Amino acid sequence: MTHREPCRSSPGRPPSLIARPLMFWAGVALTCAGVGQHVWMFVDSRSMGFHMAMMGMSGVMWAAMAAIVAGVVISGCAVVQSPGPAPAGTSAADGTPRAHRRRLIGVLSFALLVDQMKPATLAFIQPGMREEFQLSAAEISWLPTVALSGTVVGSLLGGRSADRIGRRATILIASLLFLGTTVCGAMPTFGGILVMCALMGMAAGGMLPVVYALMTESLPPGRRAAVMVLQAGLTTTGGYMAAAGLASLLIPLTGWRVLWFAQLPLVLILIALNRWIPESAAFTTQRARREQVRASALFKHPHTTSTLVVSGYALAWGLVYWGFITFLPSQLEASSEGGMSAATLLFLSSLLSVPTCVVAAWLYRRWSAKGTMVIYAALTVAALLVLAAVGMDGSEPVLLTAVILLFAGTAGVIALIGPYTAEIFPLAIRGTAGGWAAAVGKSGGAFGPPLIALVLSAPGGMRTAALLVALPTAVAGGAVALRGSNPRTDEGSPEEGARLEAELDALVRDEAAAVERGDPTGPQGAGTGARPPE
Repeated sequence: MTHREPCRSSPGRPPSLIARPLMFWAGVALTCAGVGQHVWMFVDSRSMGFHMAMMGMSGVMWAAMAAIVAGVVISGCAVVQSPGPAPAGTSAADGTPRAHRRRLIGVLSFALLVDQMKPATLAFIQPGMREEFQLSAAEISWLPTVALSGTVVGSLLGGRSADRIGRRATILIASLLFLGTTVCGAMPTFGGILVMCALMGMAAGGMLPVVYALMTESLPPGRRAAVMVLQAGLTTTGGYMAAAGLASLLIPLTGWRVLWFAQLPLVLILIALNRWIPESAAFTTQRARREQVRASALFKHPHTTSTLVVSGYALAWGLVYWGFITFLPSQLEASSEGGMSAATLLFLSSLLSVPTCVVAAWLYRRWSAKGTMVIYAALTVAALLVLAAVGMDGSEPVLLTAVILLFAGTAGVIALIGPYTAEIFPLAIRGTAGGWAAAVGKSGGAFGPPLIALVLSAPGGMRTAALLVALPTAVAGGAVALRGSNPRTDEGSPEEGARLEAELDALVRDEAAAVERGDPTGPQGAGTGARPPE
């Protein structure tokens, strides 16, 4: 069978960024038709107060759902480029025109904003959903659990996909999933909502690590650290505040379901801006000249230590954020001395994220990457120890100070972990590493809340819980200090860069030799047994 070029262009005309553009836009149109039918069903329910519970899935709704699935699959297949030689004129990050870099930063920041709005919306739809479906507290708790589980799966799949089919293709596929899952607002059953939320979580989890990988490969080393840290922190804050603003405006008018459809224009804008999301030149060159590396390379020399350090740091953040902070508002409101409402606490956390991220970005670039991570981990530990010492019955100024420190520390941690992971791992497994770190952090949402709930039922309550999450955070910060690498130092050393390239080449050769020998375990018996890419 002859190999056919995925797309050709006439001389002097740049090649299409999408392998099969007509196929892609046809799929988008089909998806929009299915989503539009669901929007009409929602509008048609206004006579019932926009309550669609237990209406059942009509034949038209099933047909619209089939159109969405078909459209997403068609468009997803259209964006995948076949491996081939690197395009002529491919340049490194330093050679990318400044205007192009600014557009890329703007579009990817917008993508992260949309990405963060999806999970943030869950907090605002739960009260209305619980009332409409008459759900118990235990039943409604399945919503964030399923959504977070979806982000874990999506982070793993998205990260690996970025290293196999490309950064740009993975971002577009996640955007297509965002488009399709907006129909969550028209689901007539709670089970249907859970399915849509799981898929939405997969899209959200899949986009985050890929954006950081693309930013790392598209921006000059001297500036990208500060840009990425600011981008990570500010889009997290902006996503929450945008979701909160839409909720305050729209829910009183049309109920909770409209929050899903309100994000539809943003997703369409993101897809329309795809021409300003070029594929990473470094990834294109790497893909053209050698075999892809297995995901198991994360746990082999020389990346084992980095993987463990990043995993510990991400897991510690997940336990603090998804475990301890989840229960903090209710515990403060229940205390006689705290007197702080959950709304005030959430507003405070969002407000503090802005200066915290600015300081983190400055320290990360001007001083030390791993040193900055250690400082924010130490800040988090200090706040937890104060809360463990005074409990929820301490004086209000002490509690307020501890809460401020806790939110400042965790905001810095989440702003740092994604960019740091993207910078310390080599290009061939950068997406996989970012996806792994994101999945480990989100996994704290799976077992963190049940663990903290169990601790709260025992003597000691929040004091014991604070100590419980402070310990792994301290260990994670110590691991970064002792065994973590500094990407700025590593990147500035030609010898270090050459060493990493040589080790990666050796790893690829060993895996290829193992496959030729018929050894399913790969080099050193540690492989996954997966077939090499064709």
